[in-house]
Formats: sequence, C-alpha cells, structure tokens
Amino acid sequence: MLKPSKMLVFGATSAIAYETIKLFAKDGTSFYLCSRKEDELKRLADDLIVRGAKEVRFATFNALDVNSVTEAVNDCLIKFPDLDGLFIAHGFLPDQKVCETSIDSMRQVIDINFTSAATILTIVANYFEKRGTGTIIAVSSPGGDRGRQSNYVYGSAKGALTVFLSGLRQRLSRAGVSVITIKPGFVDTPMTVDFKKGILFVGPEVIARGIYKAVLKGKSEVYLPAYWRFIMMIIKHVPEMIFKKIKL
Repeated sequence: MLKPSKMLVFGATSAIAYETIKLFAKDGTSFYLCSRKEDELKRLADDLIVRGAKEVRFATFNALDVNSVTEAVNDCLIKFPDLDGLFIAHGFLPDQKVCETSIDSMRQVIDINFTSAATILTIVANYFEKRGTGTIIAVSSPGGDRGRQSNYVYGSAKGALTVFLSGLRQRLSRAGVSVITIKPGFVDTPMTVDFKKGILFVGPEVIARGIYKAVLKGKSEVYLPAYWRFIMMIIKHVPEMIFKKIKL
C-alpha cells in the first residue's frame, strides 16, 4: 500500500493526530492541517517541517458549522489538487449525564463526532473516486460497537461513523480507494485527563504506530491496541437479557 503524499488532517492538534502525522512527516508527506486553534496549528506546521514534511498548510474550522467544514475541505482541494490522503481525528467525549438532560449537548456530540465527519467524507470520497486513488483514515471507537449506559450518546455517534465508513469502504473498493476505520481503546490524552487511569490505558504514540502500520498493510478496520477486538467481541455477545442488568 502506497503512503499518502498529500494528506488532509482534521483534528490535527489532537494527541493521536499529532503523534501519527509525525510518522508520515518523516516520509516527506505534505499536509493540510485543520483544527480550532490557529496558534497551535502554526506551531504544529513548523514542527512538521523540521521533521521532514515537504509542505504544510493549515486552516481553522468549526466542526459544528457545516459551511466551515466544507470551506476547509474545498480550500484544501484547491491548494492540493492531487490530494491522496484524508485523516479524520477530531472528536468530542462528553459528559453522558449532561447529554441525558440537555438536547443541545446531545446534538453537539452527534454533530461533532458524526455529522461533521460524514460531511468531510462525502466530499473527499467523491474526489478520490474520480481520481481512482486515495487513502481515508478515520478515528472511530470501540464504544460504537454496542450501546452502554455510561456513554451511549458518544457511542451512537461513533457507531454511526463506523457504519458510514463500512459502506464507504465497500463502495470505493472498486475505485482503488482505501478506507481504514481506527478504533482506539482508552488513550491517555487531554480528552481523558479526568479519567482514572488503569492498565488498559496506552499513550497516543502507541495508537499512532498502529495507524501507520494499518496504512502500510492496507487494513480495513483496526482495534488499537489489538486486544480491544477481543474485549468488544465478548461485550457484543453478552445476551441482551443479561447485558441490560450489567452496569457498564
């Protein structure tokens, strides 16, 4: 599998994205970075050039504003007409209890984690399909494999993203476009700073290495670390009569 030479990255300043694109920078990849904070994007762009990136451009975007999202994608396609890589790594892990009582909070979670990603994927998928090449990488979650009372709003958004990617992968396979779904387990990042850390937590660099290898090997769906596939297999196969009595 060929590595992307020009990559559009959403959520570029997130811990997982940063560790991942550092690896691609060593290969001379060019980047179009998108995030909320312009100052962080500037620092990241300078850092990637030092690490070997051929060219780095960037733009701010608001995942809750569809016009902002589409403008960022379209500007990238103008700047990089031979774009061959997309990495979606932005997301929002909410307070489940807040989402249970606030419709606005619930919708925000869905829009950031699914709607914005689906918007990006639709535009770029059509572009790659016409060109007959491209690699799409998107960060979903094992939390989308089965609804659990502790995070079903977030999980439903990620579950929708996983299904969207699955259908997209089937559609684009005939066009020579690779679609890779990444499902990281517990990762020690600013997003999980308030979580009690246990033995299942890993650093973002572990996830990054797994993503890089998944691209090289042309994988379709990857749990990171790999043991999460078996954890979720068990959870998914618990009978519903028993599952609904378990606190997860």
